[in-house]
Amino acid sequence: MSDVSAPQGQAPQNTERSPRRGMCAAVLCLEAITVGLTTPVLITIADVSVGPAVLIGVGLAVACLLLAGMLRAPWAYTVGWVLQVAAVAIGFLVPLMFVLGGIFALLWGMADFLGRKIERERAAAWAAYRAEDPD
Repeated sequence: MSDVSAPQGQAPQNTERSPRRGMCAAVLCLEAITVGLTTPVLITIADVSVGPAVLIGVGLAVACLLLAGMLRAPWAYTVGWVLQVAAVAIGFLVPLMFVLGGIFALLWGMADFLGRKIERERAAAWAAYRAEDPD
């Protein structure tokens, strides 16, 4: 939400949140649910013992949630791509995760791409606004 009550002659401050960060965090939160729910599937269907299954499923889910909160840092987006690869790699144990992990990787890529695009266009609009009003 932007502050439109700026003093006369000044541009309103841009206090809106990052669309890239918001969209990517949403993808990671939904992905955390999905990979967390792979834990019982790993135990019952893939015959993975409880320890490694919890480490894989719950560990990756916690990593997704923690990373969703760290998306203010530029490096976090690279780590996000690593998590996408890890989610797809679970497919070697549960083949359906190739599909689900691929869908989340696609969603992550689109959120990252579109978020960057929105931020660029917003910055250009603010620059044009400030250029029009020299006060």
